[in-house]
Amino acid sequence: MHEGIDTATAARPADRRMRANALRMLAVDAVEQAKSGHPGMPMGMADIAEVLWTGYLKHNPADPRWPDRDRFVLSNGHGSMLLYALLHLTGYDLPLDELKRFRQLHSKTPGHPEHGVTPGVETTTGPLGQGIANAVGMALAEKLLADEFNRPGHTIVDHRTFVFLGDGCLMEGLSHEACSLAGTLGLGKLIAFWDDNGISIDGHVQGWFTDDTPRRFEAYGWRVIRDVDGHDAEAIDAAMRQALAPGNRPTLICCKTVIGWGAPKLAGSHDAHGAPLGSDEAAATRAALGWRFGAFDIPAALRQQWDAGAAGAIAQQRWERRLAEYASEHPALAAEFRRRVAGELPQGFSENCRRWLAGVATASNPVATRKASQLAIEALAPLLPELLGGSADLTGSNLTNWKASRTVTAEQGGNYLHYGVREFGMAAVMNGIALHGGYVPFGGTFLVFSDYARNGLRLAALMRLRSIFVFTHDSIGLGEDGPTHQPVEHAASLRLIPNLAVWRPCDQLETAVSWRSAVERRDGPTALLLTRQNLAAQGGGAERAALAARGGYVLAEAPGGRPDVVLIATGSEVALAMEAKETLAERGLAARVVSMPCTSVFDAQDADYHRSVLPQGVRCVAIEAAVPDPWRKYVGLEGRHRPRPLRRICARHGAVRAFRIHRGACCRRRGGCRGKFQSIGGNNGARLDAAAARSCGGERLRRAGIQRQQHGADPRHHAGGR
Repeated sequence: MHEGIDTATAARPADRRMRANALRMLAVDAVEQAKSGHPGMPMGMADIAEVLWTGYLKHNPADPRWPDRDRFVLSNGHGSMLLYALLHLTGYDLPLDELKRFRQLHSKTPGHPEHGVTPGVETTTGPLGQGIANAVGMALAEKLLADEFNRPGHTIVDHRTFVFLGDGCLMEGLSHEACSLAGTLGLGKLIAFWDDNGISIDGHVQGWFTDDTPRRFEAYGWRVIRDVDGHDAEAIDAAMRQALAPGNRPTLICCKTVIGWGAPKLAGSHDAHGAPLGSDEAAATRAALGWRFGAFDIPAALRQQWDAGAAGAIAQQRWERRLAEYASEHPALAAEFRRRVAGELPQGFSENCRRWLAGVATASNPVATRKASQLAIEALAPLLPELLGGSADLTGSNLTNWKASRTVTAEQGGNYLHYGVREFGMAAVMNGIALHGGYVPFGGTFLVFSDYARNGLRLAALMRLRSIFVFTHDSIGLGEDGPTHQPVEHAASLRLIPNLAVWRPCDQLETAVSWRSAVERRDGPTALLLTRQNLAAQGGGAERAALAARGGYVLAEAPGGRPDVVLIATGSEVALAMEAKETLAERGLAARVVSMPCTSVFDAQDADYHRSVLPQGVRCVAIEAAVPDPWRKYVGLEGRHRPRPLRRICARHGAVRAFRIHRGACCRRRGGCRGKFQSIGGNNGARLDAAAARSCGGERLRRAGIQRQQHGADPRHHAGGR
C-alpha cells in the first residue's frame, strides 16, 4: 500500500459496506434532486471506489496539484456523482451544498466531470473512451519523468494512474488505440477497473458487444485479473494487491458488477443507467441498504472514516522531505523539476526566442512550412527539454522529429513518440500528458486526418491544455494524392472550435512565430497548418515577427497607405496575394496585402488595430485554398462565392506565377496539379469582378481589367470538377 494511507481504517469489514453505501446514497439523492443524471454506475462501482480510495489512492485533498499524487480518472464520466461523492467525503474543497446543486448552472458539480471546475478532477470526461486514453498519457508522462529525474537513492517521481471505465469506453475505438499503445510502451503503473455490468443505455449489451475483453487486453500485453466480484471488498482488495506487483505491464481488473446495486426493482436494468430512480425506488433503496439517514445526511462517524486529510498531508510531507534531500545532492535537477511541473518556461526564454527570430528573419530561400516547422523544433528543443514530440506514423512527412530526438520505448525513455496510425489516440494521449504536467506535447499528422482526432482537439480546447497539433499537407497544394488527402473544409472547421488557436503561416518567419506562440500559450491548444510545397520568404525583417504575432497584419502596403482594395490571405495563398498586388498596380488599382496566419489571435486585438489593418469602407478579398464561409466576417455578409475549377495550379518554389481574380476566385491557367482555389470578394456585397464593379460604380475596377475569366468549352472547367 502507498505510504500515508490509514490501512487500519480501510480494513474494518463492518464499516466498508456502510462507507460504500454513503457513496451510493449521495449519488441517489443528488440525481433525484436534479431530476437528471446517472445513478446506476455510482451504485454499481461504489464498493470498488471504497477499496481504492480508502486503502490505496495516494492523494492530499488539501493540495489537489501535488505533483506526486496518484491520478484517478473516471473514464465513464456519466457516473460523475461517484467522483463528486468521493471528493466531498475525503475532504476536497467541494462542500455538500455543491452536491445539492448537481447538474445546475455554475455549480462545481457539472453533469460530467470538468477539469478546472471541480478540485480533484484530473480530466474532463464524458465522451466515452477519452478518459482511459488520457490516463495512458498520464501514466506515460509519469514513466518518462521518472526516467529523466529519478536518481539512485532518490525517487521523486513514483505514482500510479487509476481508471474506472465501462462497456461504453471499451466499445469506442479510441480505447483500442490508446490501450494497445499502453501495452507496447509497458506502462506498468496504469491500473484500470472495468465495470463489467453488461448494460448500456439501450439495454443488455449482448446484442452489440460480445468481445472477449480479457483476451483482447492480454493481446495488448496487459496483465488481466479476471472475474473479480465488484461487490466483495475482500476480492477487490486481493485484486489490487496483485495489480500492484512489480512489472512493466498495465493492469485491467475485470469487475463483475450490478448496475444500480441496492435498488430493489431497478438493479441490473438499463432503467437505472441514465435517469433518477424516482422517489418510491429511492425510498425502497434506503430500506434495502439499511440506510436510516435522510437525503444528503452522512453520519459523523462515516465522515471521519472517509476523511483523507491527515493521511494525505503525511504522504505529501514525506515526499517533500525526499525532494529536499534530492535537491541537496542534485540542485540543478531539482530546480528543473520544479519548473517543469509548474509549467513555467525557462528563464531567458523570451530573449533566446528574440535572437532566434532575428536569425530566421534573414532567411530568403523558399521553404515548405512543414520544413520551417522542423527548423523551429530544432531551435526550440535545446531551449525546452519538456518538448515531447511525435507523429501518427507520418514522421518523414510531418517532419516532427529533430536531430536530438530519441524514440520512447518500453525499455527506455526519450522525447519522441511513434504513435502509429492512431490519430485520435495520439490527440487524447497528448492531452493526458499535458494534464499530468512536466511536458509540452506535440504530435503530427496530415491536416485531412484531423477529422479522426477532432474530439480530442475539442476537449483540449475545453480544458485549456497546452497541446500542440502539427497538421501538414494543408491544401490541394500537396499534389498527387488526390481529394481523399486534399483538405478543403478542415481549416474552417478547426477555426470553429472555441479556444483552439489555428495558425496557417505563409513562410519560415511566420512558422517560427506560430511555434513561439504555441509554446508560450498556457490557456489552450494550438493547431499548426503547414504546407508540403515550398513557399517564398516574404521578407520584412525581424520587425515583422512582432506584427505576425498579432494574428493578422499589413504585409505589403498600398502606395501612400490608401488602398482601393485589401487582399487578405493565409499560408500558401499569401504569395498569390502579393502577385495580385503587383498586377493590380499595373492596372491602376492600389492594393494592400494582409497576411492573417491566425484569425482568433487577430480577432482578440483591439478595435483600433482592426481598423488599422482592415480599414472601413475599403473592399476586401479573402484568398485561401479552402471553403470560404469563415471569411465573410471580414469581407461582408453579402459577399458572394462562385468557386471556379482550375484547369491547373502551378507552384514554382511556392509562388504562383499567373492568375486572375474573378467572381471571388483566384484562378491558375498554367501548369501543375488540378484543383480549385476559393475566396470571397467584397465588403458590403461588392465582388471583385465586372458585375461587382458595375454594381458599385467601380469604373477603375473595370478599367483595371478585373473581369470574368472565360474558360471556354473544356469540360474540366464545369462547376463541381476537381
